[in-house]
Amino acid sequence: MFNVSPALSGGVTGQATEWTQLLNNGELITMVGKSTEQINNQITQISQLAEQIQNQIRIYENMLQNTMQLPNHIWGQVESDLNRLRDIAAQGQGIAFSMSNADDVLKQRFQSFADFKTGLANGESFSSSYQNWSTTNRDTIAGTLKAAGLTADQFTSEESTMSSLRSMSESADGQMKALQVGHEIAAQQVAQFQKLRGLVSQQTTMMGTWFQSEQADKDLAQARREKFFNAGTPNVRGGQTMEPRW
Repeated sequence: MFNVSPALSGGVTGQATEWTQLLNNGELITMVGKSTEQINNQITQISQLAEQIQNQIRIYENMLQNTMQLPNHIWGQVESDLNRLRDIAAQGQGIAFSMSNADDVLKQRFQSFADFKTGLANGESFSSSYQNWSTTNRDTIAGTLKAAGLTADQFTSEESTMSSLRSMSESADGQMKALQVGHEIAAQQVAQFQKLRGLVSQQTTMMGTWFQSEQADKDLAQARREKFFNAGTPNVRGGQTMEPRW
C-alpha cells in the first residue's frame, strides 16, 4: 500500500544496501550497532509524532461537530497531518526492511549468529518477524480504508493522497470521514510502532549478547595462543628452561 523510499525512511533502507557490500566483518558489526541505536531513536520520534497527529485530529473532529464545514485554512492543516501519517507508515516499512536485512546479512556472514537463539516464540527469526509486522501494518491500514469506502490506491503516494483529501473536503460528511479514518490510522500507528520498538529492542539485546559471546571466544583463543607462545622452551632433558632468578 505505502511505497517505501529512502526519502521517507530516513536513509535507513540505504544503509541496508550498504550492509551487504561491506567486506570487513568488524565494520559490518560496528555499522549495524550504530544504525540500531539510531533506529531506536527514530522509532521514538515517529511514535511521538503519531500521537501528536492523533490528538490534533481529535481537535479537528470537535471543531467539525460545531460547524457546518471546516474552513479551507484549517482543512489545509488536516491534509498536511493526514499526509504525514502516510509518511509515518512508509518509515515503519523502511525500518522493518532495514532490520530484517541486518538479520539476514549477519546470518550469512557469521554461522555463530545464525545458530544463536533469538528468544522469539515458535523459533521465528527476526527477519520473518519484521516481514510479519510489515504485512500486518499494511493490512490493518488497508482494512481501515476499506471500511470507510476508500481504496489503498488512493493513498499510495502524496499526489493521490492529496487528491483524495481534496475531494473529501467538498462536504462536511467527507471531511468527517477523512478525520475518522485519519484518527483510526494514527491510533494504529501508535500501537504498531510500540510493537516495532519492542522487536528492535529485543533484536538489539540479542545481537549484543551474541557479540559479547563472540568477543569472549576471541579473548579466550588469544589467551591460549599467548600462553602457548610464552611457555618456556623445553631443555635437552625434556624439561622446561628455568627463568633466571635475580
